[in-house]
Amino acid sequence: MKRSRSIKRALSTLLLPIALTLMPVSWAQSTEVRRIGVLTPGGDFAAVMEGLRQGLAKLGYVDGKEIVFIVEDTKMETLDPINAAMRLLASKPQVIVTVARIDTAAAKQATASVPIVFTVVADPVGAGLVATYASSKNNLTGVANTVAALSGKRLQLLKEIVPSLKRALAVVSVKESISQLSFKFVQETATKLGIQLIRQDVTTKEEVVKALLDTPKGSVDAIIHVPAVLLVNHMDLLIDKAKKDRLPLSVHTEKMVKQGALISYGDDFQLIGVQAARLVVKVLKGIQPSEIPIEMTERPVLVVNRTAAKTIGLKIPLKFLERVDRIVD
Repeated sequence: MKRSRSIKRALSTLLLPIALTLMPVSWAQSTEVRRIGVLTPGGDFAAVMEGLRQGLAKLGYVDGKEIVFIVEDTKMETLDPINAAMRLLASKPQVIVTVARIDTAAAKQATASVPIVFTVVADPVGAGLVATYASSKNNLTGVANTVAALSGKRLQLLKEIVPSLKRALAVVSVKESISQLSFKFVQETATKLGIQLIRQDVTTKEEVVKALLDTPKGSVDAIIHVPAVLLVNHMDLLIDKAKKDRLPLSVHTEKMVKQGALISYGDDFQLIGVQAARLVVKVLKGIQPSEIPIEMTERPVLVVNRTAAKTIGLKIPLKFLERVDRIVD
């Protein structure tokens, strides 16, 4: 019995210094503030950041406590995203979250080692950002969006609201790959529904203005927004045209509906941020991005502006309204 006590005392004497030595390291690890770099175009995409912050907080990573954000806003691509990405890297983040394809490509070009979690990127494989959806084979993972693929569905929804729809104006920003890809889906749906697309190619705000002026009242039955940064920046021009000519305007974000468009069907940017937060946490826990499959956005949202419908003299069928996720008045 005495011998057993002596052995215990000896072990305690031996292990206590080791425990004291290890305690500060363990404590430092548990209280380390992680740096999360964010490269975003801002503007309509600001909701992604809101969702990211909320999602991380729910997972135990509170801004200002467990994590701190370093944000570079390229202001809808008017600033050089490559330089912005380099500034983020200088802050030595543990992970970089990117929003949209251009900023994601810039981050990928800037680093091949720091993990990148992208959001709001259509067809990341086709864009050359990752090898496959199952494994990026590089330092990227993220949430791919459906903005391009849903473009055809948006035209279909317009046809449901306006059965007499025969001609639709489609303004295409020809220098943006997302616009080119989206138009393919719009064209496929138009062919199936027997709708003639009046395509207007643009590269500048001035050309957008001219394209709308060159589309006289009565020449089209609706406007289908083909996603592009250029048109997002000048959405007011499309909305004004729709109001003036009493045309239904279909877009891809709820924010545009709140601005005055008739209907949107697309991803909820805030929910994308929440979804991306789960991937960020996996990276912070040590999982390599190449081991985290690319995810698709979880569910598109259908939003209708009832005031816009009244403005253009359109009565939306009750059965259609029953399917709507949100109504803006």
